[in-house]
Amino acid sequence: MSKIGKVVAINISEKKGVIKTPIDEGTFRENHGLVGDAHAGNWHRQVSLLGVESINKMKNMGIEGLCTGKFAENITTEGITLYDLPVGTKIRIGETIQEVTQIGKKCHKGCEIAKEVGDCVMPREGIFTKILQGGNIKKDDIIEIIEE
Repeated sequence: MSKIGKVVAINISEKKGVIKTPIDEGTFRENHGLVGDAHAGNWHRQVSLLGVESINKMKNMGIEGLCTGKFAENITTEGITLYDLPVGTKIRIGETIQEVTQIGKKCHKGCEIAKEVGDCVMPREGIFTKILQGGNIKKDDIIEIIEE
């Protein structure tokens, strides 16, 4: 498994349960998450990450119109198999240090993607982190596993 990856996109939404919109750069605050995002707060799922590889699996099933943010992920990644990272793994992304707190989640009822195609990768392959050290993250920033 690669220990280095990169940021493909940063995505944000002001409301929960909607598709996130890409932004050029995000500010991530310690013990909070992405500033301005509906899912940020003092809890264990401050930031959501999903690999572009997972999105491509859905595309390969013939699902059209998929792009970054469609799965409501804050950070779209490339090059690291996120769901293989054990809970507690520390990763450096841009200026931030994050800790993996959860692998996957229950899909909320009425998930647009699951409704449309009968399946969604986020519950199996998305991960969640909390921010240990805040800072900015932008597209093409390096993702590095610093402690497993």
